[in-house]
Amino acid sequence: MRIHVACDHAAFDLKQALVAHLEDQGLEVVDHGAKEYDAQDDYPNTCIPCAQAVLADEGSLGVVLGGSGNGEQMAANCVKGIRAALAWSLETAKLAREHNNAQVVAVGARMHETSQALAIIDAFIAEPFSEGERHQRRIDLMTQYEQEK
Repeated sequence: MRIHVACDHAAFDLKQALVAHLEDQGLEVVDHGAKEYDAQDDYPNTCIPCAQAVLADEGSLGVVLGGSGNGEQMAANCVKGIRAALAWSLETAKLAREHNNAQVVAVGARMHETSQALAIIDAFIAEPFSEGERHQRRIDLMTQYEQEK
């Protein structure tokens, strides 16, 4: 499986640890940056291309990282067709996949120790979409609204 990752300065160290962690698991990682620490960088410049890449790369998933994960999730959700979820626990990460079929997870580096953040991301990646009728119906409603815009 291919995992696209992106971050801003607040999560630069976490992204470095995540890339190594995912590669150790045998996953293919595409790093959309930040490529170096810059305290003045702007998360939309990395998170939007990451989400675009996930959308174009069928079967892949994405991880966007920042201080809280909020802005990074919002940036990823600017990409039409992407469902990005902010996860702050194992349960929210799993439900984002199981119920919402989210393709991108956002995690806040300032909200979690590295090991906890990695566990949240692992839970997101491992959880399949349930394909439940009620969940798909809700996703279809969002897609319909999005296409009308």
